[in-house]
Amino acid sequence: MNLGHTEIRVKGKDTNVPSLRLDGYTVISTGGWLKTAQLFDEELVERAALPDPGDLIPKLRASPLKADLFSFAQRPPDIAPRHRFKLEWDNWALVGTTAFQKWWDGLPQESRKNARLAEKRGVVVRTVPFDDELVGGIKRIYDETPFRQGRPFWHYGKSVEAVKKENSTYLDRSLFVGAYANDRLIGFIKIIQVDDLAILIQILAMAEHRDKKPMNALLKHTMQVCEQRGFTALVYGKYSYGVNKDSSLAEFKRRNGFTEVRFPRYFVPFSITGRIALSTGLHLGWKNLVPTSVSSFLVAARAKALKATAA
Repeated sequence: MNLGHTEIRVKGKDTNVPSLRLDGYTVISTGGWLKTAQLFDEELVERAALPDPGDLIPKLRASPLKADLFSFAQRPPDIAPRHRFKLEWDNWALVGTTAFQKWWDGLPQESRKNARLAEKRGVVVRTVPFDDELVGGIKRIYDETPFRQGRPFWHYGKSVEAVKKENSTYLDRSLFVGAYANDRLIGFIKIIQVDDLAILIQILAMAEHRDKKPMNALLKHTMQVCEQRGFTALVYGKYSYGVNKDSSLAEFKRRNGFTEVRFPRYFVPFSITGRIALSTGLHLGWKNLVPTSVSSFLVAARAKALKATAA
C-alpha cells in the first residue's frame, strides 16, 4: 500500500488530495469534516478493470487512508441492487448511439431545425486531432466570458499550458469534435471511450456564435461518429442534479433525446462520523437538505447578481 497524493480538479482548480495505491487501483479521499473515499476517475475505469468491492473494502478499512465513507457504484446496464450496503440512486443522462437515423427522427422539430440552421449559417463540424491549434482554439472559447450559466466560469483566464494539460487526459481513448465558422473554432466536444460507451467530458461553444447553433451541430456530428465507431450509447453527465432539475443544460439534454438511467451508488461507513452522516442524509451534502423552492430562489438570485456585476 502506497499512501500519497493524487491531483484532481475541484471547481476547475487542480487540487492534491490524499490517495492510496491498492492492488493496482488508486483510491482518493475527498471532503472536509466528512471524508469520502472512492476510486479515482471511477466512471472512466473500464468494466473489466473494476475491483470487487468485497475484496477492496476490508483492505481499505485496514489501510492508512483516512476516510469516513467509501462510495462505489454499479455500472449500467447492471442496475439491479446486489449489495446490502446503504444505497442512493445515482443517474446518467444517456442516449443510444447504435441507430443515428432513429435518434434524429425522434428529436423535436426545433432540435432538428437548429442543427440544420447551423449548417446553413456556415458551421462546419469535424473530428480533430489534439494539437496546439486545437488547444489555442479551446483557450479562446474559455476566455470569451468569465461567467457561464449564471456562475463564474472555472476555465476563464487559464494559461495555454493549463488548458493543454487539462484536455490531454486519457488521450489514447479520447475523441475531439470541433465546430468551425470561417475556419475558426467556435465550439468543441471531448468524449472518452469506456468499454462500448462514449463519455462526454466537455461540450462548449462561444456565446458570440449562439445564433449559429453550434451546440446542436456538435452533438449531431458526435452521434454520427458514435454510430460509426460502434459505441452503444453516449453519456452526458447526470440527467438530474438533485435540486437543480430545470436548468438550461437539463432542457438541452431532454430536447436532444437523452433519458435518465438510474443505478445504485453504495456508501459504506468506516467511522462513527460516517455512520452519523448516513443516518442523517448528510452524506449527500447539505444542498440536498435545502427545499427545492429555496434552492431555486438562491440560484436565480446568484445569476442575477453576477449579471449585474458583469454589466
